[in-house]
Amino acid sequence: MTDSSLKFIYFATVITFCSLYAAQPIQPYFQTEFHLTDFQAILFTTLMMAPLGIAPLVYGYLLESFSARLMVRWALFFLGTLEIVFAMAESYSSLLAIRALQGLMIPAILTSLMSYISYSSKEEKVQHAIAAYIAATILGGFLGRFLSGLFTDLFGWRFFFVLLGLLLFLNCYLLKGMTRDVKMKYTRPKPGEIIALLKQKEFFWLYATIFCLFFVFAAMMNFLPFELKKLDPTSGEAGIGLLYLGYSMGIIVSLNSRKIIQRFGHETDAIAAGIVLFFLGLMFFMVGLYSVMFVGMFVFCAGLFTAHSLLSGFVNTLAKDTKAIANGLYICFYYMGGTLGSVLPGAVFQRYGWRMFLVQLMLMLVLAFVFTRFLKKATHD
Repeated sequence: MTDSSLKFIYFATVITFCSLYAAQPIQPYFQTEFHLTDFQAILFTTLMMAPLGIAPLVYGYLLESFSARLMVRWALFFLGTLEIVFAMAESYSSLLAIRALQGLMIPAILTSLMSYISYSSKEEKVQHAIAAYIAATILGGFLGRFLSGLFTDLFGWRFFFVLLGLLLFLNCYLLKGMTRDVKMKYTRPKPGEIIALLKQKEFFWLYATIFCLFFVFAAMMNFLPFELKKLDPTSGEAGIGLLYLGYSMGIIVSLNSRKIIQRFGHETDAIAAGIVLFFLGLMFFMVGLYSVMFVGMFVFCAGLFTAHSLLSGFVNTLAKDTKAIANGLYICFYYMGGTLGSVLPGAVFQRYGWRMFLVQLMLMLVLAFVFTRFLKKATHD
């Protein structure tokens, strides 16, 4: 894989994640604009994320027989078209339907790119290449949230979605130079092979860990804008978006994943350290001050993305001949956790308030930490 191809792949990753999370910080704005309940407003992110918890396995199957290049370019084109249509929609039901369709395009892009990178990189460079991919997802997550809030304040909410559509069309064009088949000697997998993968303890505990981690992360990201609006009803969308500047810590730790592993001696110990940092970051949000939450976001993101970048690289290290399926399952568990986390904790948030909402997230992180201990034992047996 050439350096230019890698740059275009990472660029496509950034814009795809911008698309996924662009609606999240402005959900309170949608709530006011369309006279919605809290639950209706969070569906703009949840409904788009839900297909990501199911679709990756389907696309993993398709990657066994079809070109990642063809799949990712068509998915980028359709996602770009849907962004333009979203920007022109006038009703709540239309917006939700479009977001659901967008959710079907995103796993095609992410599974293709992740598998393309892992198969195109030398074995000793897979961890670093995937870490760079994770850094691109983090950058996209931040830019999508921050720019969405900023442009909503400046030009209205529709502007940024039109811009995303145009950038996705550009991505489709730039990726025309991808090699059609780069070391992709796949065979069509059987359901039994997926079950067999999940029966391997190291994969089961790895997937269980990322499920819990993204459950917590998605819950925080989805309900934090509503809490900020309660703390200061006059705050603008740009202020909410700026809070996500803590994402920069995620980029730093992802690009230094190999050094982190060397420091702790083993992936599982480094992952466990990331979860502890994640937990500490969560505690900052107990204080109902924007400035404290702003600092806490840096700690929070550093912990989450330390664990995430190492887990995603580790799954590629463990998977020798089934990378597409292993990656598909990873994304599946990741977004199943995210989908449930973006909805279920809302019941506690509505009834018992912000602090009890945070307590339930802390309990999930304790569970994730326990799973990493099981993961360590499985990989040392």
